[in-house]
Parts: sequence; structure tokens; C-alpha cells
Amino acid sequence: MRIIRGSLKGKRFATPPGFPSRPTTDYAKEGLFNMLANMVDLEDIRVLDLCAGTGNISFEFVSRGAAHLLAIDSHPRCVQYLKQNVQTLQITEQMQVYKSDCVIYCRNAKNTQYDLIFADPPYHLGFHKELIATIFEKELLSLTGILIIEHGKQHDFSAVPQFDACRNFGNVYFSFFKHKI
Repeated sequence: MRIIRGSLKGKRFATPPGFPSRPTTDYAKEGLFNMLANMVDLEDIRVLDLCAGTGNISFEFVSRGAAHLLAIDSHPRCVQYLKQNVQTLQITEQMQVYKSDCVIYCRNAKNTQYDLIFADPPYHLGFHKELIATIFEKELLSLTGILIIEHGKQHDFSAVPQFDACRNFGNVYFSFFKHKI
């Protein structure tokens, strides 16, 4: 796992053996961030990374200038790994890490809005649509914000009212959601 661009470019991380999360492939991550470069200015945005796992996506956002990033994961090993890397990279001002179930976090979040929300729930679990609905019901996404769900080919979100587009990079799919204004 490596950081592709920005202030932390070139930093590499090895996940410990038996780590409970799979990182987004470099190919998919690079494709995603190339798309985002044409959609939004990543400087000074507020980002929420749900099911953050290895932090692969989180660290890329921070490296590219996100002002604040909150990484949420429910697995203790992931949270420990994330916190360790936040300390090592000396980015405690930009990035915080919390242990929580992502749907429960979203249900309980108060008075917080993000410019970009990224979620990478385990592909085989079926709570993707519940998570999307909760994010919009709780108004966690700013009116001009973007929600991105990483998923496998078995998921189709085109019937979700806020669905905007879906792109794939190999076996990794990203669905984009926006407020319909």
C-alpha cells in the first residue's frame, strides 16, 4: 500500500499478516482520485471515511490536502493500525480515528456535515443501502457534497434516488451519490 500523490507521496505501509481488511488496489485508488480531481477541489475539505480498514483512502485524502478527516472502523486491529500510522505520519491535526460501527456512527452523528463521504463496507455484507439512506436522512453530506461507496459487481445502486454514477476499475466499483438539488 502506498500514497500516490500529495504531501505524503511515496509513503508505504505494510499490513500485518492476517489483517482483517483488504486495501483498495492502487489501480482502483488511482482511478478514483483521477476522477475526483475533475469533480472537486480536495484542498481544505471535510472527509468522513467509513469502514476505513487500512486507511489507504484516508491517508490519500490527507496527503492531497483534506483539512479534516474522520476515519471510522469497527474492528479493533484496524483502529489500532490507523492510529499508529496517524502518529507515525504526524497528521494528528488533520486526521482522527474512532472505533464504531459505521451505520451506528451515522445514526448518532449530530450537527456534522462532510464535503465528501467515502465508505468501503465489506462487499459480502448487505447494509450498503441502509448506510446510504442513513447518511442522507441524517444530513451528514453537505448540499454540494459527494458520497462514494466502494463495492463489488454484485451491488447495483442505480435505483437509489441520490445515485449519480458508477465507475469500475477492474473488480472494484465506485458508486457516486449526490443531493438532487
